[in-house]
Amino acid sequence: MTRMRTLIIGGTVFLGRAIVQEALRRGHQVTTFNRGASGADAPGVEAVHGDRQVTADLERLAERREWDAVIDVCGYVPRVVGESVRLLSGRAPTYAFISSISAISEFPAKAVNEESARFECAPDAGPDDGDYGTLKAGCERAVEQGFDGNRLIIEPGLILGPHENVGRLPWWLTRMQRGGRVLAPGDPAKPMQVIDARDIAAFTLDQAEAGTDDRFLTSGEQGNTTYGGWLAECARVTGSDAEPIWVDDDFLLEHDVEPWTEFPLWVPNKPDMKELWDMSSAKAAAAGLRCRPVAETVADTWAWLRDIPVDQRSFRTSMLTHGIEPDKEAAILAAWAAR
Repeated sequence: MTRMRTLIIGGTVFLGRAIVQEALRRGHQVTTFNRGASGADAPGVEAVHGDRQVTADLERLAERREWDAVIDVCGYVPRVVGESVRLLSGRAPTYAFISSISAISEFPAKAVNEESARFECAPDAGPDDGDYGTLKAGCERAVEQGFDGNRLIIEPGLILGPHENVGRLPWWLTRMQRGGRVLAPGDPAKPMQVIDARDIAAFTLDQAEAGTDDRFLTSGEQGNTTYGGWLAECARVTGSDAEPIWVDDDFLLEHDVEPWTEFPLWVPNKPDMKELWDMSSAKAAAAGLRCRPVAETVADTWAWLRDIPVDQRSFRTSMLTHGIEPDKEAAILAAWAAR
């Protein structure tokens, strides 16, 4: 195990938090750079607070020291990422950027891998020059074109795990905890492909320690759970008496259910979404990516979530709110029973 001086841009929530914890576990000297607004810095890090959109703050960071690797967990705008790259180039031999599978233009209509086309987006694009996936593609180019050294691009699929701040698995755990008749969307046998944030953290640090100059799609094994199996695990760990009532896709769409958000991780069988759960992580697996069982992720997430009062659990991001309203769920269940 290589002990490194590691700079993590972000590092206080979900995947960033997991990377910090894994780096500390390995004995890295960890510096975090963030605004100090999204969460507390982990004990044991050197916390530098600043705004990456403010050049003077980045200059103050870059003047402090050199590192063995930079890991950028919270880059969303190419122009902003490019400025970080410009000022940190030469301060570390490796720049790891956490991107997203959403940067791939053919996803999720087609099965994809590392050779698939990315969205067209300039490396100096601003926040209004595209949606999330388009801008992530531009951020990748900002790193690849601007950093003098190893450029490690990590493109995760669907990430779950303890401290999830997106609200997908936490919503389903909370709904199963409540019990009763639960509207279960679509086909219980539908295969899924998810990955634990802690497994991405370990793989990212493995590659940073090795000085890898490459890109990797990182998700779980294809079909590592099914929708029915996933919800069964949610019921099991919460000790719930929940009774899933499986309702087909067309019926849900007829009743104006919003895919992905009202029932987290549910999408109907439509051509533009048909390969959502079919991305290849074979390259990452060959390079050492190892994924824990989905049941372990569900159990560990519940162990974290269960002590948080229900009214303090967040199912909201800056852009989306997850979870169907109870009255709407009850109305659809009644309509399904009466059909």
